[in-house]
Amino acid sequence: MGILLTEITEADAAAAGSSAGVGMMLIFYVVIIGALYFFMMRPQQKERKKVAAMIASLELGDCVLTTSGFYGIVIDISDDTVIVEFGNNKNCRIPMDKSAISRVEKPESN
Repeated sequence: MGILLTEITEADAAAAGSSAGVGMMLIFYVVIIGALYFFMMRPQQKERKKVAAMIASLELGDCVLTTSGFYGIVIDISDDTVIVEFGNNKNCRIPMDKSAISRVEKPESN
């Protein structure tokens, strides 16, 4: 009888140890997923909001830098597109999508 009680308690101890290991592994996964969210996804969301605010504040006469590296002046704005005038030649006006703007510089008021 003494042997049976010892075997049962050892089996219970092994089962309790494996359930504690599963709990620790679950906590580890939650911590890793939380760290990935705060180091990878959250900064991207902040950057997306910043770019959307920049595009929303776009006005006529703003100097913009396009994603292709050209500087121009905004001369017309519609829902999805802007018309940008490039260089000193007033005939070089190109319509482009708002998402093609990477930076906006407001004109200096003197």
